[in-house]
Amino acid sequence: MSPLTALREIFALGGPVVAILIAMSVLTLAVTLYKLWQFAVCGVGRHKVLSEALAAWDAGDQNAARAKLAGSKSYLAPIVSAAMDASGVPGADDRLDAEASLVLAGLERGFRLLDTVAQLAPLLGLFGTVLGMISAFQSLQAAGSSVDPSVLAGGIWVALITTAVGLAVAMPTSMVLSWLESRTARERVFADKALRTVLVPGPSITSAVGTDAVSVATEHA
Repeated sequence: MSPLTALREIFALGGPVVAILIAMSVLTLAVTLYKLWQFAVCGVGRHKVLSEALAAWDAGDQNAARAKLAGSKSYLAPIVSAAMDASGVPGADDRLDAEASLVLAGLERGFRLLDTVAQLAPLLGLFGTVLGMISAFQSLQAAGSSVDPSVLAGGIWVALITTAVGLAVAMPTSMVLSWLESRTARERVFADKALRTVLVPGPSITSAVGTDAVSVATEHA
């Protein structure tokens, strides 16, 4: 049996609800592939050169930091460059935070759609099952006293197909969405740290944080 024939049989058994769920799964796959391509092009999670530039800036070597930043392909590089140019300007941190939030919002585009599919697919599947059960019991009532249990069982399992398809669509969509959200959350933390490193540089701050951490650990020891 060819995949196309099997798909037609599923459509025939599940009705329009299964057709809607299959369409949702195709849309989800398209959005997922687009997000993977977008993350790869933007270099999400790949900030080695940018981290080296931030380390050089934090150490006070601004020339080396700018030189390394010029070789970074990270989507955050323009924002970090703007932060370096605006270092010491009053109110620059708020503007830069807004710019970073705008860029990160671009990475989150499509998340709402995936979330909608993950929540709606099981409900659509359940809706199709309820409709199928209603039809099965109507057939049972019409049969009267001459009820064939196999007909009732066949109607029930056909009705349950929509629930199975709904869960099959929702579960991988939810997993993909969780993975994308976790990657974006890490990017948000890195972007915030990068901006704060540029706007408030200096090894003394890092040393102070390390000293405080040691002091807290000593007090609790």
